Amino acid sequence: MKYMGLSITELHEKLKNGEVTSEELVKESLELSHDAQEKCNAFVTILDDTKGGEVTDDLLSGIPFGVKDNYSTKGVLSTGSSNTLNDYVPFFDATAYDNLKKRGAIMVNKAAGDEFGLGGTGTTAHTGVQRNPWNTDHMCAGSSSGSAAAVAAGVYPYALGSDTGDSIRKPAGFCGIVGYKPTYGMISRYGLFPFASSLDHCGVLTRYVRDAAIVVDAMKGIDELDMTSWDSSHIHLNDDLTDDVKGKKLFYIKELCDLDNYPNADEELTAHLNNFHETLKKCESLGMTVDGVHIDQALIRAIPSVYQVISCAEATSNLSNLTGLIFGPRGEGDNYIEMMKDHRTKGFSPLIKRRLIIGSYVLQTENQERYFKNAQRARRLIVDAIKEQFKNYDAMISPVGTGPAKLIDGSKEMLKDDTLALEDQLQIGNFGGFPSITIPNGFVSNLPVGINITGNCYEDQLVLNIAYALESAMEYKGQIAKEVK
Repeated sequence: MKYMGLSITELHEKLKNGEVTSEELVKESLELSHDAQEKCNAFVTILDDTKGGEVTDDLLSGIPFGVKDNYSTKGVLSTGSSNTLNDYVPFFDATAYDNLKKRGAIMVNKAAGDEFGLGGTGTTAHTGVQRNPWNTDHMCAGSSSGSAAAVAAGVYPYALGSDTGDSIRKPAGFCGIVGYKPTYGMISRYGLFPFASSLDHCGVLTRYVRDAAIVVDAMKGIDELDMTSWDSSHIHLNDDLTDDVKGKKLFYIKELCDLDNYPNADEELTAHLNNFHETLKKCESLGMTVDGVHIDQALIRAIPSVYQVISCAEATSNLSNLTGLIFGPRGEGDNYIEMMKDHRTKGFSPLIKRRLIIGSYVLQTENQERYFKNAQRARRLIVDAIKEQFKNYDAMISPVGTGPAKLIDGSKEMLKDDTLALEDQLQIGNFGGFPSITIPNGFVSNLPVGINITGNCYEDQLVLNIAYALESAMEYKGQIAKEVK
């Protein structure tokens, strides 16, 4: 019997009753890792020497999982999917990973992703492109592309990801699984390689909403090493999970989600938005009310630009320590300036270089007011507009992206100006630090599409409950990718 396709609670029950051992689960997961590597190029490192562990009453004990390669893991190669750290082995664990390890969870691989998380395609890792297990001609999205591909392929029940713009939630949507980014600071970011510190979130990719609750329960907690973390000990996501959502109120943004706003919509966008509105009817059948609301079009259209300016600026600052002098392969040159230039020129992908140039430009003294500070003001206006809706509604519901996963050779699938905001609107969750979860929402063109629930800060339980109820009303939970071309 194959076990890795089961949920965490199912695996725990089989471990406790002796039907399977942790050693057997690890062996199966490692075999599946190599299959997924051959098919999807999902990993930087596969830990073939991993052994089984002790099984306790903790739900995660003895069960394999994966870790995105931008989490620090003591004694295990941690490259951030970048040539600038292609030989970096940390001497400490990220707090989120350490919390899972203390529960007896067993890491079996490090998943690839866009370099340092600065990408949304899964195509910029130094180890190559991550491919979608549903159709390997298509991307997974990014940057948690390897984690998403592995969970969707059934390698294990969950993997860690990071989310700065939509880097957990969009890959989850494209790969037909669950992706959950909790409220900013619920999970410590200590040991997560920083991209944009005001936007970065730790989180998880699973195949079940309940599994996401179980894993984040174990990862979260206040941490003296991360001053932005907060005490969530009163929150018990798994214990308090319920599908009783009668009376809850959802809203969606009409400017983003109504097909009438896209007069040149192609077949996939049309099917995706029609699918979204059919799912709204399921929400109503569960006893929730759903309303379309208007948000200032100027704010909606500003989302992608605001994200680019702020994220690039913060990345420029955070990645300034990658000089090749402290760690990573040393560059060549007659002095330290030449050595740094050589290291960064050879080490960074073209995408990273472009983003760092943008970040440097908007931070220059003569440009800050026009670009960086204006982006910060616009971010505040966008967040305030969403928070205003949270006064009357419990959560926001939205489609993930503009449809299913794009072709890796995306030359024929360039986004149009009128769909950029729809493609990037999940960034709202990072602007405000809001809890946000993506779940599967059917198929378009034989590829998965997703739907997203985002709530107000600290309302993680409510967001998960809505997602859990909706998941229960549909037929897509626990699905494992079957390649269709």
